[in-house]
Amino acid sequence: MEPLDTDMEYMERRPRSAAPGSRMNVLLILPILGFLLILLFISAAVFQINLSDLVDSLEGLLMLFFIVMIALFFWALAPRTNKP
Repeated sequence: MEPLDTDMEYMERRPRSAAPGSRMNVLLILPILGFLLILLFISAAVFQINLSDLVDSLEGLLMLFFIVMIALFFWALAPRTNKP
């Protein structure tokens, strides 16, 4: 009989380090939302949809997008604190 191999080899698991620009990829949601808004305007022009009731809501939405964009820039460009 062969002796059992009882030497345990422990693997150290570390969290996988993110790529340097991975936080910047979150910012890609804003151009996508802008493109959808442009598609809304184009479809309103082509199909003669009345958007006059939505103008105040769209203006508030654009102001909200601007605030979210500024907050996302601060978050994406912030230095990482958990570097080894």
